[in-house]
Amino acid sequence: MGKLARKVAMIGAGMSKFGQHFPVKRNPDLWVDAWIDAVKSVDNGIEAKDVDACYVGNFTADLFNHQGHLGPNMANLVGLTPKPAPRFEGACASSGIALRQAILGIASGVHELIAVCGIETMSEVPTTMVTDALAAAADATYEYPAGATFPGLYAAVASAHFHKYGTKPEDLMRVGIKNHENGKENPFAQMQQSIKDIMESKIKRAESQGQQVPYWKDEIDFLSSSANPYIASPLRLFDCSLITDGGACVFLASEELARKFTDTPLWITGTGQGSAALSLHDRDTLTSFIATKEASKQAYSMSGLGPKDMQIAEVHDCFTIAEILAMEDLGFYEKGKAAEAVKNGESRRDGVRPINTSGGLKSKGHPVGATGAAQAVEIFKQMRGRAERNRQVKFDVERALTHNLGGSGGTCVVTIYQK
Repeated sequence: MGKLARKVAMIGAGMSKFGQHFPVKRNPDLWVDAWIDAVKSVDNGIEAKDVDACYVGNFTADLFNHQGHLGPNMANLVGLTPKPAPRFEGACASSGIALRQAILGIASGVHELIAVCGIETMSEVPTTMVTDALAAAADATYEYPAGATFPGLYAAVASAHFHKYGTKPEDLMRVGIKNHENGKENPFAQMQQSIKDIMESKIKRAESQGQQVPYWKDEIDFLSSSANPYIASPLRLFDCSLITDGGACVFLASEELARKFTDTPLWITGTGQGSAALSLHDRDTLTSFIATKEASKQAYSMSGLGPKDMQIAEVHDCFTIAEILAMEDLGFYEKGKAAEAVKNGESRRDGVRPINTSGGLKSKGHPVGATGAAQAVEIFKQMRGRAERNRQVKFDVERALTHNLGGSGGTCVVTIYQK
């Protein structure tokens, strides 16, 4: 894997509040919120006239909102027409792909400054229709007709990991507990509650309603109870990411232009993308995602860095088991060892390699087309020392990574950032 032909910098990044906003806000409103937040993050200011193109990542506004042709729609809202506005689709990795293509577009010399848009409004349709729309990212020939939705597919992955490596339900619960603790401190997150907060609120509700007061000795006890029902065994409710609306915006610029906008650009030194068969039955293993391995291999090679060099990472935890697989497939830990690392607190915000300081998809939320760009927003904040409340890690972040997965691992984009 060769180096980028030109250096590419992230000079600004912002996002909307994640949550369920329909009918008050839809894709146009959330994109404008993200654009304004990103504009404010650029040290020396930025205007629409400075931007050469708008690369839009969106999975399926077609099914969620009955709106296709989203690129020019988003570009027009912020004054970017008639400039190029392509839309990229790769399931949950859609804006990760848009980010990668923007990197390559600048490195090639075609553009000098690109706005990356990640956008999705999922709450406009009922949950059953959300499930149906998301299933379009799975195998429509064998999996979905057999009733295999994404919770079921990731449950199969979790079961295989349990069987091969001895992973336990409590290991998944610890991932969720950690990410909710991080999301509690993120003012842009959908779920700004820790698992302990949720547990205590249920106790108080039972008391106020004169019902039998449940007793849970700790968060693991709570998550092991009927208050956390099974969705697809062994995955329970709090193992699953949320139905979310949200937008994210990232500004990328060439080296020649970047210093006009900031004295502290963040360089993107590696990018990779991998793929795999959509259907799980066509894969050699269920305990590893080859798309992640391929994407990270490319990104590490391009950057000249390796897993040990990554100080923080935002990884794709659409389900808690996905975070454990990502930690292993990215090379942070040997296969079967990530669960123990989580138990030891190594991935906590105060751990040796904080993972998902934003709260991850589990707590921050997962507006599928916006997730990849939103991961870059969190990296921007952490590397620039701008993370809100108590989320800022306690060391200077010089190297970071984002990992954006599509579907059940059919697509993966890995991006490496460096000061």
